[in-house]
Amino acid sequence: MKKSKLFGGLVLTASLFLAACGNGGTTADSSASESSSTVAAEPTTVKIGLVSESAVEIWEAVAERLEDENIDLEIVKFTDYNQPNIALDNGELDLNAFQHVAFLENYNANNDADLTPIGFTFVSPLGIYSDKYADYSEIQDGDTIAIPNDVTNGGRALLLLQAIDLITLDNATGTTPTVNDIIENPKNLNIEELDAAQLPRSLEDAGAAVINTNFAVDAGLVPTEDALYLDTDNIQEVLDIYKNVVAARAEDVDNEVYKKVVAAYQTEETKALIAETTANTDIPAWD
Repeated sequence: MKKSKLFGGLVLTASLFLAACGNGGTTADSSASESSSTVAAEPTTVKIGLVSESAVEIWEAVAERLEDENIDLEIVKFTDYNQPNIALDNGELDLNAFQHVAFLENYNANNDADLTPIGFTFVSPLGIYSDKYADYSEIQDGDTIAIPNDVTNGGRALLLLQAIDLITLDNATGTTPTVNDIIENPKNLNIEELDAAQLPRSLEDAGAAVINTNFAVDAGLVPTEDALYLDTDNIQEVLDIYKNVVAARAEDVDNEVYKKVVAAYQTEETKALIAETTANTDIPAWD
């Protein structure tokens, strides 16, 4: 199976986009003067797949900046994590920006794909939330804890539960443990795996839920205020594999237009929008 190629350097330099122009002139007689006209090039359309509303807001601002580069950035919004990689892989999209490196590598391994990161975006914390408890220490014996059902986010959620001493995992499992790797569960917690987009709704019934920031924010939660614990509270322990990326097909990794899209994202303006749309929760990851 193919594996995604991790890029070594992600410092992208924006270059000037040269607009094609045509000059034309005719001479009718000795008194006619030469004239010229400039014909603007058609914009280059780039389709990018996103998942959350906060991401759409940020990328809409990027799209405005790209107009000066004669690039028409078309945003395609998805409602879950399952479709954007499929759409990129089959050519319906040119880029997507919704996932961290670990999620992308897992998709490649399971689908014989070669989608490749071309630029970092941000680190998004994973948080545990509850409508019933004000502190994770209050979680009761036999409570249900909902976590994402995909391998990478589910594994990260289990590592979070271990970090707050709710469970203990087999040390041999690495960064992608499963519920089968739980070796100690002193509160007899019921770990329920759900589609990540459904996790905010699970708070009505579950004791707590581990929710990705984009879905938490879309549901009206403020991670820095509402989460009982964020795994970025100790940012040094958040691995590079959890940095989010802009992804392309492998054959497009050196596409100059796509590099300009990444460069237009990796700006101070984007940093300010990330802070605004995620209540200072997500952390820019390209510096």
